[in-house]
Amino acid sequence: MATAFIFPGQGSQFSGMGRNLYESSPEAKALFEQANEILGFRISDLMFQGTADDLKQTNVTQPAVFLHSVVAYKVLGTVQPDMVAGHSLGEFSALVANDGLSFEDALRLVSIRAKAMQKACEINPSTMAAVLALADDRVEAICQQVQDETGEVVVPANYNCPGQLVISGSLKAIDLACERMKTAGAKRALVLPVGGAFHSPLMLPAKEELAAAIAAITFNTPTCPVYQNVVAQGVTDPAEIKKNLIEQLTGAVRWTQSVQAMIADGATHFIEAGPGKVLQGLVQKIEKDTTTEGLS
Repeated sequence: MATAFIFPGQGSQFSGMGRNLYESSPEAKALFEQANEILGFRISDLMFQGTADDLKQTNVTQPAVFLHSVVAYKVLGTVQPDMVAGHSLGEFSALVANDGLSFEDALRLVSIRAKAMQKACEINPSTMAAVLALADDRVEAICQQVQDETGEVVVPANYNCPGQLVISGSLKAIDLACERMKTAGAKRALVLPVGGAFHSPLMLPAKEELAAAIAAITFNTPTCPVYQNVVAQGVTDPAEIKKNLIEQLTGAVRWTQSVQAMIADGATHFIEAGPGKVLQGLVQKIEKDTTTEGLS
């Protein structure tokens, strides 16, 4: 029996996030103020009082979710993880939890990543869509067909749980792929309100910028494995962790496969640290014979 800590990504933010921690814990308050100083603006004010539109900006969302997750883990966590994982952005939170990265370095990398992704979105108008109740291999095949026919990008991006796969690509390719998914029997193929094609080749400009930033940071040997999105297996080698973090920007988030690998390696209890309960729900859909809880 092993305990896995899991950390959410972009999309779990909400106005007021983390405020209870700030007001009830001196340790939490110190971390929030440290983050304000590192980022050069009061992200805590945006988290506690900002509108949904304020929090939807990628360069705000990512550091906000990261900060809430790490503070919740540090202040509310009472057990040491046997393994960790994060959904997309959450992988940086996971690496703070297993001491692979310092809080300060991870926050700086998250900020650079967010700004780089924002720029990439502006260069290439693009989006994502959720495909429900269609087998993964059918979704993959349709994406490949559309790419071959149009020459435009559309790829599987987030393997969230069985029957829920998010695709990512150009506006034209996403629209065509969604039509094909419905014809193939998908329950829904719904374009998402996001600013760009995350986890696709259209993030290549951001990947190059992130790679340069990661190369300049020292990563430590972690205290437990991090199950990384692009390989869906536990990793402890700092050089491999760096490589996988970079590849993640243009590669798929294999969350279903990562959770299955954690369970195969003994995980029975999953603790989600950060805003929302999305990952707890996904874990239960992947394997109902697990227990889950949240720290927020």
